[in-house]
Amino acid sequence: MNLNDITIHFAHPAYQLAAALDRRNTGIKSFQTWTREEMRDRVGDGDVMVLSGYWDNALLPNADKLKFIQVCGAGYDAFDVDAIRAKGVRLANASGCNVNAVSDHAMALLLALTRQIHTGRDNQHKAHWRGMISDLTKREDELPGKTMLIFGLGKIGGRLAKLAKAFDMTVIGLKRDTSSPVEHVDELHPSAAFMEHLPRADVAVLTCPLTEETRNIVDGTALAAMKPSSYLVNVARGGCVDEPALIEALQGNAISGAGIDVTVEEPLAETSPLWSMENVVLTPHTGGETRMYEENVIDYLLENLNRLSRGEAELFNQVI
Repeated sequence: MNLNDITIHFAHPAYQLAAALDRRNTGIKSFQTWTREEMRDRVGDGDVMVLSGYWDNALLPNADKLKFIQVCGAGYDAFDVDAIRAKGVRLANASGCNVNAVSDHAMALLLALTRQIHTGRDNQHKAHWRGMISDLTKREDELPGKTMLIFGLGKIGGRLAKLAKAFDMTVIGLKRDTSSPVEHVDELHPSAAFMEHLPRADVAVLTCPLTEETRNIVDGTALAAMKPSSYLVNVARGGCVDEPALIEALQGNAISGAGIDVTVEEPLAETSPLWSMENVVLTPHTGGETRMYEENVIDYLLENLNRLSRGEAELFNQVI
């Protein structure tokens, strides 16, 4: 692949990806489409496509020039890998580009819950100065000495463990392969031991991909096994949690609260009880979306384009 002869098609409704590439002064030609309709109209114009949610497998036959797809997120389940391979197109994802962002966000959700930042904000809007509290169960809490269980010790989970240790927490990590120790993790157990160790957690954090094994990993049984004083933080995928069971647990104070960045259906329905629950901190799947996101994606893209231009077989975060 000669980088002087290619055109990159960025397709995203919000991310300023073409502008981020322009700031690098690479000389590589590019354009950006902002809607699905625009993307479909110009799908045949790019040698390289950089996108995520706008992809439609039905467009592949019309992408005659396409040689490489850089997914601008970690998930690529929407891409028909067999059909893409059959067309001779390479594919890589951007796993790891939001490691700092998502792990920071998970910690922020936990801090918001334990320090009651969300109710403080509600009181601010009401111009209400809360008085001192005698009931210990209703006061803010401290993290040192608490136990964090992390389900999914990839790059995000691994960095979250580091943050938790900075707060003097005990970290229990769960992953499929436990053959090697993980830094900052006090105890490492196989994913299958989730239910065994869940009752020990003061906070359970999901940082796993959504697979058939992890779908509804937190269901009514899991929620019933958690401490009434514990928290659930989900920065993985909404489908990892049985949402009706979580709502029931929160309404019945079976757990103390939840920090949620992802929901089963996005956007979350206006009728969902999660919007108005005082023991919930809810963000609209923004854990990975920071001012550095575009730059991180461009780093991955340029690394892979340079590998392709050198004729290397292995891509960074290669799928195909």
